[in-house]
Amino acid sequence: MHYFIYYQAQDVMTPDPIKVNLGDTLEKVEQIFEEHAFNGVPVVDEKNRLLGVITKLALLKVSRPVNNNRIPLYPAIMSESVSKVMTEKPAVVRPETPLTTVLEVMIEKKYKSLPVVENHRVIGIIARENILVALHKASKGMIPARLIAPEKTGLLEPDRVRDDHSE
Repeated sequence: MHYFIYYQAQDVMTPDPIKVNLGDTLEKVEQIFEEHAFNGVPVVDEKNRLLGVITKLALLKVSRPVNNNRIPLYPAIMSESVSKVMTEKPAVVRPETPLTTVLEVMIEKKYKSLPVVENHRVIGIIARENILVALHKASKGMIPARLIAPEKTGLLEPDRVRDDHSE
């Protein structure tokens, strides 16, 4: 389990995640949520720069009753653009952020996922599920491949570590 301290966001993140644009509708976001088990999706501009995040909670908030306890019409809600309900300036992590730090942020802030950003561009997303998988793999002795060779990515099995290191 002690190998977990060597893990970084880049080792277990989901690279090149599904993203949406400012002008996309909430209907498109809802379809993404239905097709995938995501809780949130990064909102980017045409150069893949992070502008915000849209979450399931944001969809719920925009759907709650308003004046006189009237619930807005569903088609009207779904036709709204992402820009109206996204969270601007979301918390992010960098590829080299230690997973111990990512874990602490997720626990403290109750986040389910965080965009992984490099040079203001979204390169991945890291979710609670990624952290759980990393904890399991660390307990089996797997280490980040980049510790053996900087150009390598992913995680190495204990037997592979010895084989790769002896080359």
